[in-house]
Amino acid sequence: MPHRNAQARSSQDFVPVREVRDGVAILNDGGLRGVLMASSLNFALKSEDEQNAFILQFQSFFNSLDFTVQLYIQSRELDIRPYIETLEEAYKKTMDDLMRIQIREYIEFIKSFVEGANIMTKHFFVVVPYTPAAVNIHRGIAANMPWNKRSAGAEKKNKSDKTEFEENVSQLDQRLAIVQQGLIRTGVRTVQLDTEEIIELLYKIFNPGEQDKPVQMIDRDQRL
Repeated sequence: MPHRNAQARSSQDFVPVREVRDGVAILNDGGLRGVLMASSLNFALKSEDEQNAFILQFQSFFNSLDFTVQLYIQSRELDIRPYIETLEEAYKKTMDDLMRIQIREYIEFIKSFVEGANIMTKHFFVVVPYTPAAVNIHRGIAANMPWNKRSAGAEKKNKSDKTEFEENVSQLDQRLAIVQQGLIRTGVRTVQLDTEEIIELLYKIFNPGEQDKPVQMIDRDQRL
C-alpha cells in the first residue's frame, strides 16, 4: 500500500543533499551548491535617492547573471543563551556585592525582555548552483556513464572522479565570485560558508524546532 511505503521511507530520503565536502553541498542528483551569507542594509534609513540607486544596482546585478540563484532568509527567535552564559561567568568572578546584585538584576531583565518582546533575528543567504554538464544533459545517462560503474580500474576511476569534482568546484567558485562582486557593488558584503557551517545551516532548516544547540551565527556576522 502507498501509505505503508511512505511510512517505511527514511527521513533521509526527503533530504536532497547527499553530502557536504570542501564547503560545497552535493545534491542527490550530482548538482553542486555554494552558500554565501550576506550582510543586511537598513533600507528604511536611506534617503529616497539612495533607495532608488540601490534598487537599480540590485536590478542590474540580477540582469547580469546568466545562471539562477536562490535567496534564503532565516528568521528565528533571538538565542540569548551565549550572552547569558557570559554574564553568569562575570557574576561568578565578581567579588563586589553591589556589582553582583546589578549583574543578577540585569540578567533577569534581559530574560524577561526577550521573552516578552519575542525578538527575532534574521540571516540572509545566497545559494549559488552549478550542475555538471553530464548531469544537466540527462540524469539517467550520467548514471550509466562508464565512470559511474564498478570496474577493475576502481583506483583510476577514483582519481578521475576527484579531478572531475575539483573542476566542477572551480566552475562553482567562479560563479560565487561573480555573485560576491555583484553584491559588493550594491553595498552588500558576503562570506562563503565552510563545510561545518553549511551542515549547521542544513540541520537548522530540517530541524526547525531544535533549540538544544545555540545558533553560532554571531561569529559569521563578525566575518562580514
